[in-house]
Amino acid sequence: MNATPPTALSTAEVARRVGVTPATLKRWVSTGVVPLAADGAWTHGAIAQARIVARLRARGHSLAEIRQATEDGRLAFGYAEDLLRVEAADYTLGEAAEETGLEPALIERIGSSLGFSTLWIEHITEDDLQLLRYAAAALAAGLPLVAFLQMCRVYGQALAQVADAEVRLFHLYVHEPLIREGIPGLQMAEEMEDLTRELLPLASPIMDHLHQRFLHHFVEQDVIGHMEADLGDTQLDLGRLRVAIAFADLAGYTRLTEEQGEEEAVGAVERFVEAVENTLPEDARVIKTIGDEVMVVGSDPAALVDWAVGFQELMTERPLPRIGVHYGETLYRDGDYYGREVNLAARVAARSAGGEVVVTRPIVDAAGPHLEFERIGEVRLKGFTEATELFLAMLGDAE
Repeated sequence: MNATPPTALSTAEVARRVGVTPATLKRWVSTGVVPLAADGAWTHGAIAQARIVARLRARGHSLAEIRQATEDGRLAFGYAEDLLRVEAADYTLGEAAEETGLEPALIERIGSSLGFSTLWIEHITEDDLQLLRYAAAALAAGLPLVAFLQMCRVYGQALAQVADAEVRLFHLYVHEPLIREGIPGLQMAEEMEDLTRELLPLASPIMDHLHQRFLHHFVEQDVIGHMEADLGDTQLDLGRLRVAIAFADLAGYTRLTEEQGEEEAVGAVERFVEAVENTLPEDARVIKTIGDEVMVVGSDPAALVDWAVGFQELMTERPLPRIGVHYGETLYRDGDYYGREVNLAARVAARSAGGEVVVTRPIVDAAGPHLEFERIGEVRLKGFTEATELFLAMLGDAE
């Protein structure tokens, strides 16, 4: 199952790659902590296992503990590294700069923006070099550096979350069940590697399709947003967007956790977030979730307050949501929204009760005639020196 590397590696070379002495590596092999192929060759899987053993030893685990974990199959996922192995470093920072035409300092900034370790520049592989060539081409095509670095941060954060989820979900729903069935460690490693070999080639096509589909959607939204922005009276500063912002969470979530336990509370949050995602207007999307709180941004304030009021009409299961909606100018950075107006929207949501939608004057001014607004009054929100006029939004009486 674990193919032998194209060029057979010596124990000394493997020890250098793993970061231990040849004598230590030989001891791990002799005690069975690191199993070799039947012919004694170093496979990629065995090298991956040796790297994991080295990390565990550095964290203070004994060989007996590691051997037991190997026998139980808890280290079996390490064999999947055969399919994900990182090439040996081929280029220095200077060589990469010369090859791509990028300044060494810029290469470091790109790596940092992507979320790479600071040690990355000491281990630049051929694949890394190709990544830098793409970066150089994007900049040469005219993409401003500030925009490119923000894109790098968004790509890095999003794909790190994807990779983290892939590993954790595989562990929870594939690895752990195999352990509980008592599958021997080596058999488990082979089964997991077979499954990984089947699944891994599917990841990139799926993500590429989703990227193209969402790109098409947001290009359309951007064109519409530009037209509507041109109808306004004021020109926004570079890097700023005028958007509608909604914060929504579950009133009494902490109490629910205490009374019914984490599993029931998490289930309520999952149902809540799914309901938000499935009902949002076309121009709006979930920007992030923090615990039971959801931040939503859209370009159309009337559509977003319509959604908020309609959403509350749909929600009957306790704990009920509470929603705050505001419209204003925000600072856009790295795929997220910042600034005073975002903070204001969060504070508005905090003043609402379960089942309520509380909004600000700009939302009232933009809303359609089918909604009614009950004035709460001028309220001093936490962190703001000036009072904010708040309203309770609700459906109007049908004629």
